Order: sequence, then C-alpha cells, then structure tokens
Amino acid sequence: MSKSYVFPEGFVWGAATAAYQIEGSPLADGAGPSIWQRFAHTPGRMLNDDNGDIACDHYNRFRDDIAIMKSLGLQSYRFSISWSRVLPEGKGRVNQKGLDFYERLVDTLLENDIAPVATLFHWDLPAALDDRGGWLNPDVADWFGEYSEVMFKRLDGRIKRWATLNEPWVVTDGGYLHGALAPGHRNRFEAPIASHHLLRAHGKSVQAYRAIGQHDIGIVVNIEPKYAASDSAEDQAARDRAEAYMNRQYLDPVFFGKYPEQMRDIFGEAWPEWPQADMDLISQPIDFIGVNYYTRNVTRHDESSWPLKASPVRQPQHTYTETGWEVYPQGLTDTLTWVKQRYGNPQVFITENGAAFFDPPKAERGRVRDPLRVSYLRQHLRAVHDAIDAGCNIGGYFVWSLLDNLEWSLGYSKRFGIVHVDYQTQTRTPKDSARYYAGIVASHGARLIDEDD
Repeated sequence: MSKSYVFPEGFVWGAATAAYQIEGSPLADGAGPSIWQRFAHTPGRMLNDDNGDIACDHYNRFRDDIAIMKSLGLQSYRFSISWSRVLPEGKGRVNQKGLDFYERLVDTLLENDIAPVATLFHWDLPAALDDRGGWLNPDVADWFGEYSEVMFKRLDGRIKRWATLNEPWVVTDGGYLHGALAPGHRNRFEAPIASHHLLRAHGKSVQAYRAIGQHDIGIVVNIEPKYAASDSAEDQAARDRAEAYMNRQYLDPVFFGKYPEQMRDIFGEAWPEWPQADMDLISQPIDFIGVNYYTRNVTRHDESSWPLKASPVRQPQHTYTETGWEVYPQGLTDTLTWVKQRYGNPQVFITENGAAFFDPPKAERGRVRDPLRVSYLRQHLRAVHDAIDAGCNIGGYFVWSLLDNLEWSLGYSKRFGIVHVDYQTQTRTPKDSARYYAGIVASHGARLIDEDD
C-alpha cells in the first residue's frame, strides 16, 4: 500500500522572492540606493555586469505577478521589503511613495486571498547606512528597530507573519568574510562583528513587534546539514565546526542565549567577547523559524580551507544543480528533525526550497519543460511530509522562487523560478514545475504519490 502524502489541515502553500532580485526600479519614487545597487554597478563584481535596474520589473508588474500566483492556487506569498525604498537614508525621513508601494502590494494580495509574509531584511542594506559602517556599527540595531517599527505600524494586521532577517550567514560569509557579495569585504575580524550586530538588530525588531504587533514574528536561516566524510576524528571535528559556523551560529544565540563553542576555534583572536545584555536582547522568544534548504555538505578536514579548516567532498554519481549544489532531499528531513530535537520543536516554515536547472532564455510555444525541477519538488515535498510524520511542527512550504530573477552576483545566469521570465520582453510563462506545484497545492499533497506527472 502506497504512503499517503496529504498534508495537515492549515498547512500553508506559497512561493517566495526578494526585493532586489525581482523589483527593478531600485531608485524610483524617491528610494535611496542599497549596497546591492552599489555593488551591482561596481565593475567586475557581477557576472556579465548584470544589475537589478530592471530585474523582473515587479515594481510595475506586481499585479500581473499576483494574478499568476492566484492562477496557481498559492495561499501565501513571501516577499522582502527594500529598506531604502521606505527610509532612503536608512533612518529618519520616511519615503511615503516607497511605503505606498508595499501597501498596494499587500492589499492586492489580500484581494486575491493570498496571505502576505514579509521579510524586513533580505540583504539590501541602505547604502547610506553602509557609509556609517553598516553591520559593523553597533547603532545598526537601533536603525533596524526604527525601520521595523515604521513597517509594523503601517502593515501589521494585514501582514500576520513577519521575518526579521533572511540568511544572516550569507550576509556575513559572503559580504564580510569572503567578499563575493555586497558590501564585498574580506576580513576575518569583521565577520563576527557583522553577525552579532545582525542578531542584535533581530532582537530590536522583535522588541518593537512585541510593543506594536498582534501576530507572529520570527527569523529565517539557511541550514545545510553537515555529514562527516569519514569516521576519523579530524573529519568529525571538521563537520562540527562547519555545523557550528553555518547552522548553529544564528540559532543557538536566539534559543540558548550563547554562541557555539566552536566559534572561538574558527575565528581565534578575531572572536570577540559579547556582553550578557546583548545575548539577552538576541534571545527573546520568537514565534517561528523560517528554514531555507537547498543542499547538504559532506565535510572533510582541510588545513588549507580558511577559516574553517573544512571543505566539501563532491559525491560521484549524484545529481547537482546549475549552482553546483547536490540534490539531496533526505537532508531536508534531517534538517527539520535536527531543528525539532535541538530547539524544542518550534514552529517551522520552509521559507525557501528550490533549484536552478538549465532553462532556455525563451519559452517554446508557450511552454517550458523542466523535468528535473519537477522531480526536485516531488522529492523535497515528500521529505517535508516525512518530517511531519516524525513529529516536526511544520507550518508551510514556500518554493524558491516564484520567478526567474537576478541571482545576486551570478546575475541572470541561473534560473530558480517556477515561472519563466524572458528578460528581453518580461513575458512570464509558468513552467511545467509551476503546473506540477499547482496540482500539489490543489490536492493538498495527495498528488505526490503520482510518479508520472
């Protein structure tokens, strides 16, 4: 007898995007520049010198995109707010036209029975704040609290689920340690400071929400389960360092009020001591965790790998995506059960899960066939259901991404969307994966038993 994949009552089905990746018009209607606007216009930073000036033109086409969401039966839409659209200097003066855009977006979602989920920070720090030190300046937590309060006062109630930060690990690892992402720094001493101030900013935002908000607030982290390449003590220790650095660095402080011990081993003299008051701020109760899952990491000890002394081991005969990530759905089940066991089974939303596979630049006769993405979704949604069967408290699933979009410093070279975007004409074409996902949503998971869709 085949297993049933029907999901629990109230499970939320959605899709996710991020502001700089899809909106375009980054300086329209009084908006200030973000660090990604600067980074993308710095020669040599972006593949093919791509930028987000047009992106998917969602700023002007959001109603059409919401119509697509409705046609797919989506129940919720997770988007991010561009901080510098609302506060061009990052603090102080509010840009009413920028705030109005998000109000129109939210109201149109609600008119179409799609619940908005807002992420306050998805990497696009206002450039004016970066000029003041950005995430290295202790005052950034207060600036983020002020921005959060502006948004809560305007939209709480219509938005009932808020996320403070998206993937702080990527912000610091890519932006402050290795320099591949905005703001493009490469400094072992800066990375822990940026991470800490991101978490302090999260705490200030939660404080502001508890004073104003009436619903739910949480944080979104990317988790990549780590598996030791062998039973050797060195590989096991390397796995522990990698897990502490990527997975526990941001959740342990929120839930336990302290950083993993391995952080000191990783950063050495660059690891600061933090006051208890900071940890108390960071560790306030939250209502949910957003988990972004894409792949796993089989880890071995590697003295030449800076600063972890750990490196990934590619798995032969396994499927890899266009971004070089192994397709490993069991890792999603393992991730969700790990969160359950380590952090006391909090409510979790899978806030991103998806894959970049090759898709043509233009649809052929109104269709884009993407069988690998269909298979990816099937396997990973089954993995989510397995975690629910294991007792994990999973509230919903948001596919990444609704639209093909700007994949940060990789430009438009990687397509994650279930909806194809022709960047020359801005024509949207739901891919086969979008139709497949719509069927899963309509059947509440029952179609996951089908092998040939």
